Amino acid sequence: MADSAAADVGRRHGSEASSPRRLSAPAAALVASAFVVATCGLVYELLASTIASYLLGDSVTQFSTVIGTYLFAMGIGSWCSRYVRRDPLRLFVRVELLIALVGGCSAAALFLLFPMVDHFRVALYTIVLAIGFFVGLEIPLLMRILRDGFDFREVVSTVLTFDYVGALAASLLFPLLLVPHLGMIRTGFLFGIANAAVALALILVVPRRRELRLEQAAAWAILAVLAVGMIAAERVQRWAETASYQDPILYAASTPFQRIVLTRSGDDLKLFLNGNLQFSSRDEYRYHEALVHPALGRVTAPREVLVLGGGDGLAVREILKHPGVEHVTLVDLDPAMTRLFSRSGILTRLNGNAFQDRRVRVINADGFRWAREAQGRYDAIVVDLPDPVDFSLGKLYTDSFYREVARLLAPGGMMSVQSTSPLVAPQAYWSVAATLESVGLNIRPYHAYVPSFGEWGFILAAHGAIPAAVRIPAGGRFLTAEGAERLFDFPPDMARRPAPVNRLDNQALVRLFSEEWGRYEG
Repeated sequence: MADSAAADVGRRHGSEASSPRRLSAPAAALVASAFVVATCGLVYELLASTIASYLLGDSVTQFSTVIGTYLFAMGIGSWCSRYVRRDPLRLFVRVELLIALVGGCSAAALFLLFPMVDHFRVALYTIVLAIGFFVGLEIPLLMRILRDGFDFREVVSTVLTFDYVGALAASLLFPLLLVPHLGMIRTGFLFGIANAAVALALILVVPRRRELRLEQAAAWAILAVLAVGMIAAERVQRWAETASYQDPILYAASTPFQRIVLTRSGDDLKLFLNGNLQFSSRDEYRYHEALVHPALGRVTAPREVLVLGGGDGLAVREILKHPGVEHVTLVDLDPAMTRLFSRSGILTRLNGNAFQDRRVRVINADGFRWAREAQGRYDAIVVDLPDPVDFSLGKLYTDSFYREVARLLAPGGMMSVQSTSPLVAPQAYWSVAATLESVGLNIRPYHAYVPSFGEWGFILAAHGAIPAAVRIPAGGRFLTAEGAERLFDFPPDMARRPAPVNRLDNQALVRLFSEEWGRYEG
């Protein structure tokens, strides 16, 4: 009875050895399941890695540790499969149902647990170990079920072929279709449904259907739970974010590039990208005046201005205060971001309707690639990019990137770069300074106090000498010509110290940033 499915699989193999074989329904379902389970298994692995990177930062560390833990657990699962003595089909079905439940709910669970538990990594690796262990059981059990129906070499080649093709499908679908269009929580539930569907399909096609009544009932129940979860995925995401953010959420959306969240409390509007605060409307003017005016105020006639990042339009608002500016080109990766800040009334009031100004041109592109291909020269360049929390952002702080940006800076032009906190992360800050110098630019580091962030650092850069005199446009709330000079004074706890140049092949800045902010935040 234990191997009745395998016997059914092999029935045609014995009786039709001399003619082309067609797989029986159970055999076809088992072989097809190799593709499905491989796709699901890799998706769960990618989900855990991506969520860990999103919540904990340092994508390389998170992907490496999650994938390593997952593969280790798979090895343990495969090793334990040797102790299965009877009824591998029943166990395979049960394993599929367990993976469906744990894997399908994993993304939602991780997002919900992050603001609730003190030791999030324990929860993360517990889930990864459980999924990996069950996935490790799948392929050995599948081979054992099929071995009595086919030549062993055929079993191995067929199952592994479908396994590898499924892995390829997952690796392509995940970044190109699943995350951009479904989001991580809904993707988890969808592939949980796929695992449960595999189990149910096997139950329905094997002759032993009546013996698997309990498993069949469990499969339908799990499918129902996962379907409800998929429908309620956006609500689950909002529950998790409500617990994570202090203020009520005004807007939240996932894009192919990031998670955008706007919160509001009274007159204070805050923007978060991937959980990291970008601005508070109560004090953003301090940051953006300090970012823009020390650079443009030192250019004789800043007609052509380039902004890299700054998809909220707040830096552009300050740039347009300078008389003589004829064209502003803003390059930001995410079209959803620039659309949001172009169309929402509350946000356009904040940025002064900057994106509707006829002088402003918005280009949605990766800044690194755009800078390499761009032509022309700019009188001023404002680099307003998110902090280097991972390697995809860290590349925008490398010597390779700054060399291309320096090529676009006109003679006599000025560039300003937001450069994280010289108080909290002094080595990271001075690494940005060293990297700018390494491409032949002269620099003048400075800092400003922004209540939402504390002491925040910026760096002026130019091909030639950086003038001391600066013109600050009228109507500002923070910066004056007299006060601007004080920004260049660094007390001992923020003073310059040795720091490495950030290169594409080492990304030293990302490591420094993570370590220093990690110590500060505990």
